[in-house]
Amino acid sequence: MKSRDKGWNPEWDDRPGYFDSLLASQRAWLKYRDAHCRVEGYAARGGPLEPLLVSTCKTSLTEARTQELRSLADSPA
Repeated sequence: MKSRDKGWNPEWDDRPGYFDSLLASQRAWLKYRDAHCRVEGYAARGGPLEPLLVSTCKTSLTEARTQELRSLADSPA
């Protein structure tokens, strides 16, 4: 995303560039993933399966997010 910011002039608008926007969205996504998977783990709250449910959820969401990021990186600027 840093390479997509080359040639962008902040005088054109006051919005953040590709890199800053992606970084902010990824930080928000991590918070979402962790909160969402914590809720999924509550199906076995306090039991021995809770950590498995949480980690399985995180793995699944992270794999999907990885594909989204690859698609974004491969798309034309």
